[in-house]
Amino acid sequence: MTFLLQSTLCRLKEKVRDIPDFPKKGVLFRDITPLIGDGQFFRLVMMIFLERYQRRKIDKIAAIDARGFIFAGALAHILGIGLIPIRKKGKLPYQTFETQYASEYGLNTLTIHRDAMRKGEQVLILDDVLATGGTAEAAAKLVESCGGSLVELGFLMELRGLKGKERLSRYPVYSILQFP
Repeated sequence: MTFLLQSTLCRLKEKVRDIPDFPKKGVLFRDITPLIGDGQFFRLVMMIFLERYQRRKIDKIAAIDARGFIFAGALAHILGIGLIPIRKKGKLPYQTFETQYASEYGLNTLTIHRDAMRKGEQVLILDDVLATGGTAEAAAKLVESCGGSLVELGFLMELRGLKGKERLSRYPVYSILQFP
């Protein structure tokens, strides 16, 4: 990477606020709201995602509830492609596939509309953070259950100490920022 890119990534990292003991004692929460609250930094993140994905064959972007909606919605709009919400159980109004998974905070269930994509469509999944990989793995399984072909799992940031990338080793994974 060029010096400019490294310094830009450092500036982005500086906009992520650390919140100790949230949502429970012993957890260091990486808060992205200062980063996305600054229009220039949010634009920069979206330009990085755009540079990575604009030349790839992607039919739809799947967004993981809830902060994944921020990045996936913006990128889908820029690319002129469809957006698929992957939501927590009970939030989607039509027929769904669902899968249960363990996250760092407990057991959860994600759902996707059964008709969210056609068989073979190329789907990018976007979310804000890769931690243990449980949520992302569940989202990938949902895309596969709909017949989609997963292009990549993309994240604003990766918490490397939680080893989510290793858990997702069967999928291509990309993150803009990495934290220990």
